[in-house]
Amino acid sequence: MSTRRRLNIFMILLTIIFTFSLGSLGEAQTKGVRLSIATGGTGGVYYPLGGGMAQVISKYIPNTEATAEVTAGSVDNCKLIQTGKAELALIMADIGFDALKGEGRFKAGGAIPLRTIGVVYSNYMHFVTMEGSGIKTVSDLKGKRVSTGSPGSGTEVKTMRVLESYGIDGEKDLKRDRLGVAESAGALKDRKIDAFTWDGGLPTAAVLDIAATPGIKIKILNNADYLEKMNQKYGPVYFKLTIPKITYPHMDADVSVVGVANLLVCHEKMDPALAYNITKFLLEKQPELVAVHKEALNFTLATATVGSSLPFHPGAIKYYQEKGIVIK
Repeated sequence: MSTRRRLNIFMILLTIIFTFSLGSLGEAQTKGVRLSIATGGTGGVYYPLGGGMAQVISKYIPNTEATAEVTAGSVDNCKLIQTGKAELALIMADIGFDALKGEGRFKAGGAIPLRTIGVVYSNYMHFVTMEGSGIKTVSDLKGKRVSTGSPGSGTEVKTMRVLESYGIDGEKDLKRDRLGVAESAGALKDRKIDAFTWDGGLPTAAVLDIAATPGIKIKILNNADYLEKMNQKYGPVYFKLTIPKITYPHMDADVSVVGVANLLVCHEKMDPALAYNITKFLLEKQPELVAVHKEALNFTLATATVGSSLPFHPGAIKYYQEKGIVIK
């Protein structure tokens, strides 16, 4: 075969390879990135706020589409990240702490290498009952019918820990239901339960709904009396918060409750560039999140790195460092 013929064949092969490479690149760019955000039930804060996050991500990160998914809550959300069924999740810091160590609800499945994108806002532990129920303190819940949150939720885990701090065995000392916050509020309204628990932001729509119902006056119980006992056993993840009496209709006084941070998390293997962009646009487009739920007012550069129980993702760290924030 002549040198000229060999050169022609070589050039044809190069053209074929180059054309195929361009086609593959174009296909990858067209295909884009799809993200699932694990949130919570429709009556809480996670779902609407997660929906707002999905809108911002889809709008501002090129070639990326995100959707918010209804879930049972923090425990399940961690497991969804572990199995790759969700790329982002809203979770409570105490649940994330357990997941990272492979403890509590995560012993069977092992440790989950979660990483924080940002600390979004704080959860307030609600113990909700009605005036006239005879329930004035957490200790009065013994023997009562109480909904302790849906299975797989952070509310359920935190409820059991608060009850334990008061010397109450949530499995044995209650007539226990396991309902989501919207279902719990409806059951209390219909007098099917005596009280329910919920761990969420302020105000929570389902609690607001029952508080505004004519003929009903809710009572939210103080529950932070044994905070240090909880931290000694479960790690330094809890702190005292106050639900102001103006939060829900007909509250008589402020209420001291156990607080915990809410985190937006991902798997440690998330692409750093993607994690960077998610962090950047969620914080820089924060007003669009506030328009969805006012808890997003608490998601700022000043607070996004404070209170995480997990390591931060390198992509998020890069963004914070550019803004002069040192992750401790």
